[in-house]
Amino acid sequence: MNLVFLGLPGSGKGTQAVRLARRLSIPHLSTGDLLRAAVRDKTPRGRDAEKYMHAGELVPDSVIIELIGEKKASGELDRGFVMDGFPRTVPQAEALDALFSNGHGIDRAVLLEVDEDEIVRRLSNRLSCETCHVIYGQVTNPPKREGICDLCGGHLGQRQDDEPEVIKKRLSVYQQQSRPVEEHYRKRSLLVVVPAVGTPDEIFARVIAGLDTKVNA
Repeated sequence: MNLVFLGLPGSGKGTQAVRLARRLSIPHLSTGDLLRAAVRDKTPRGRDAEKYMHAGELVPDSVIIELIGEKKASGELDRGFVMDGFPRTVPQAEALDALFSNGHGIDRAVLLEVDEDEIVRRLSNRLSCETCHVIYGQVTNPPKREGICDLCGGHLGQRQDDEPEVIKKRLSVYQQQSRPVEEHYRKRSLLVVVPAVGTPDEIFARVIAGLDTKVNA
């Protein structure tokens, strides 16, 4: 299955996407991870992306699609994938559709639904590892040692884009650019809406229940 996760910043897309990928034994694709790896490995696409990143500009959709295309061409995605963080706009969704048009395309888009007040509360209490980028919640899933990542021992801190004034701007951008992506998949009867309030285990159970029997096999 080819699956994408949608939802407001802080809705838990990364957490649930990783869990589902492990459950299905298929790759988890994060465009942020793809970009960092390409820059680190100094691939042609990585060098292209690095120019924009150093200039403080958004990496063009074409570069992101080419990075995903390289993964596809390598055969790593033959059994399917779980993607989060992309697509964020309708043109990105259409480009993704075109990239996989020679197969069975995108099978499901999972929308993690959370109201904005809850998102602000979550992100304001979120900590991120500066080394491995794992996310912790100061209330919901705090680290075992304050300020230290359980997995790699890296330092935990609040990301600049998790500050309250930045959160509100991110939510506004989502409403303008990403809400139409939900409709893009809804029109194709591919959208699965999952209430994303509760523990990660409770939300994951809803994700599995919302998908078809292929996931449960």
